[in-house]
Amino acid sequence: MGCSPGDTECFDWEKPSHQVTITKGFWTGQTPVTVGAYKRFASATGKEMPSAPNFNTNWTNDNMPIVDVSWNDSQAYCQRAGGRLPTEAEWEYAARGGSSEARYGAIDDVAWYFDNSGRQPLDSAEMVKLDPAKYIKRLNDNGNGTHDVAQKRANGFGLYDTLGNAWQWVNDWYDKNYYRSSLSSDPPGPSSGQYRVLRGGSWYSDPRDVRVSVRSRYDPAGRVENYGFRCVGEANIP
Repeated sequence: MGCSPGDTECFDWEKPSHQVTITKGFWTGQTPVTVGAYKRFASATGKEMPSAPNFNTNWTNDNMPIVDVSWNDSQAYCQRAGGRLPTEAEWEYAARGGSSEARYGAIDDVAWYFDNSGRQPLDSAEMVKLDPAKYIKRLNDNGNGTHDVAQKRANGFGLYDTLGNAWQWVNDWYDKNYYRSSLSSDPPGPSSGQYRVLRGGSWYSDPRDVRVSVRSRYDPAGRVENYGFRCVGEANIP
């Protein structure tokens, strides 16, 4: 877990790399939770849909990942489905799909990210030189946003969109130094904190943030148009 062997782009909060044992089997969603699935949850619970982003006006495309959902929204969905949000360790184990590499394939083959998520390819390295207003306008003009799930190559476990498309909330509180003292077996994350962890990168991310060990964080009540989630469930294997 943590910075992949040979990965020279790791941030300090991805280190140190460390061995982790997950002692219990679990199921995980083959894709991030989709708009269509979240609509059914909202209808059944009387919960309002979040604000729709420009790239999925009025939530017309049911096959895109649901975004603009908070950690609290995401956990409520998973619990109603009989599951929960994954721990960071579970998420990374599943996302790697048996690979020790920073990505389980070439980035354009496995992920929707800044450079390829619009109508025309963009150069993220060139775009960061623009002032913020021009940066956002260029993205909007180019139609960048999420894409239907399962359009890129699956990882070794048959899971789609573990990298890119939408950042994914996980259960853990965030502590940039947690890996220095993490348990080696079923690490639950810190016992408290201010922010919850997100993993995987999104359509808005530059390549450095679309690696399997990258960690981000946000207010659990916050909603952002590139934040989504997937659920896990206990396998209960005899």
